[in-house]
Amino acid sequence: MEIINFAETPSLVSQYMTELRDVNIQGDMLRFRRNLQRIGGIMAYEISRRMSYVKEEITTPLAVMQSDVLAEKVVLATIFRAGIPFHQGFLDFFDRAQNAFVSAYRKYREKENFDVFIEYIASPRLDGKTLVLVDPMLATGSSMELAYRALLTKGEPAHVHIASIIASQAAIDYVKSTFPSDKTTVWVGAIDAEINSHSYIVPGLGDAGDLAYGVKE
Repeated sequence: MEIINFAETPSLVSQYMTELRDVNIQGDMLRFRRNLQRIGGIMAYEISRRMSYVKEEITTPLAVMQSDVLAEKVVLATIFRAGIPFHQGFLDFFDRAQNAFVSAYRKYREKENFDVFIEYIASPRLDGKTLVLVDPMLATGSSMELAYRALLTKGEPAHVHIASIIASQAAIDYVKSTFPSDKTTVWVGAIDAEINSHSYIVPGLGDAGDLAYGVKE
């Protein structure tokens, strides 16, 4: 399984990541959502470079020529709610992709123990397609795995790209142990070393859903 960590090579992603993390900047919800979207677009472009293409004959105003077009059928999937602006960044590039949505949430049994539940799924058939599964925060990896298992009820994708803004090292290790290594690629803006007792990534950026859409009760 290949892990692509954007933090290893400074780029504009580094600037957007800084703004997402900085408490003096991240309070601007519009800017926060826009940075999620911009990183999603950059990741979409980089993922597109790994995909297969075919030649198609087109007619320009001056001549007939061969041009490269995407051969793979792409399904973009996201986990509500923080994933929505991140997902839009991918959709801005894969504008002909089909889309899938999963609702996953933590239900706390006590202060520091919780279970993850899937309440809702809407997805096309996935058989033989390229699944791009996006979620900004990959803390433990359990929500990502459950979303993937739920999506598998719609068919077996040919390849899975997992995309996150920030992942913990523990989540990366968990994904390696639970996803098919021969057909999974992980794309992440940064990998942070720790998760705390509440399963939040440290240093992380806080609650991405609250920062994007406001505090929930």
